[in-house]
Amino acid sequence: MVVGVILAGGYGKRLKPITDEVPKPLVEIKENYTILDKQILDLKYAGIDEVYLLVGYLWGKIRDRYGDVWNGVKINYLVEDKPQGTLFALKNCFNELDEDAVVRNGDVVADFNIREMIRFAQLNRDALLTIAITRMRSPYGIIDFKDNLILSFREKPLLDYYINAGVYYIKREAYEYFNREYSDKAVERTVFPLIAEMRRAYIFREDNVFWQSVDSMKDLERVREEYRNKEDKPWGYEKMVVLTEKYMVKELYLKKGYETSLHYHPRKDETMHIKFGTGFIEIDGRKIAVKKGDVVRIEPGMKHRIIASENMMLYEYSTPHAEDTVRISDPYSR
Repeated sequence: MVVGVILAGGYGKRLKPITDEVPKPLVEIKENYTILDKQILDLKYAGIDEVYLLVGYLWGKIRDRYGDVWNGVKINYLVEDKPQGTLFALKNCFNELDEDAVVRNGDVVADFNIREMIRFAQLNRDALLTIAITRMRSPYGIIDFKDNLILSFREKPLLDYYINAGVYYIKREAYEYFNREYSDKAVERTVFPLIAEMRRAYIFREDNVFWQSVDSMKDLERVREEYRNKEDKPWGYEKMVVLTEKYMVKELYLKKGYETSLHYHPRKDETMHIKFGTGFIEIDGRKIAVKKGDVVRIEPGMKHRIIASENMMLYEYSTPHAEDTVRISDPYSR
């Protein structure tokens, strides 16, 4: 069994005045959908049914929203009167646990495949700690040049460096290292380097996922822009790209090992274009293997589902019937 742990006790001072009234994890990224909503649901659809929230500032509002059970997930609260650092918070939590834990920073919005991260970490017997990493985005525009001649401008591109993404798989055998005496309060400068020196720390890397730490109003604006036409799904997400009276274009992202419901559209005529990844499109019981560049048409009334063998993105081009879906079977409790 694996439990979820979310560090959700900070003040969120750089998000004032929003955080004068609500704690940072309850900041909405779209209407009635908070950072913490997404984090708990991500854990749920990775197979985790119990979560510990390490809370402090305005924690009563978090309890009011989630109670003891939320969307089928059992919620536990460990309360600090004042923040004492991530090391103290996790040490207290791990003293309560007998299971491995997926730990998340409470201010990160990301589309990591947590179920695949769990599988990767559990198969690696040497790993006490597995850290999700993501490519760093330049905070500034980049100029490419040669012999003093400007060749191109790139606006805040992804760099060839990776940063800690704030998602961790920590095995229970590692909990003893959190009880040692350290001069610092942050796990990133204490326990994590210690486990790395022991050669027991590993990475989990996904390059084509959205990631944003919400540390400022500018960060929040970027996340809200991402979610302007985006809806998270148990299997990934769906984003409306174009919707007119004549046609519709959606971007679908499926995480490795996930599938959509089996469904059909009474009126909608679809064409699927695979942008990256591999998987299958099952149509009326027949599985069609698909890869980057493939195009598959699905006529109205055809029962179908999409299955991802790797993280997969596809564009759906269709007639404009956005809500024209009849589910036959669904592997997820929504």
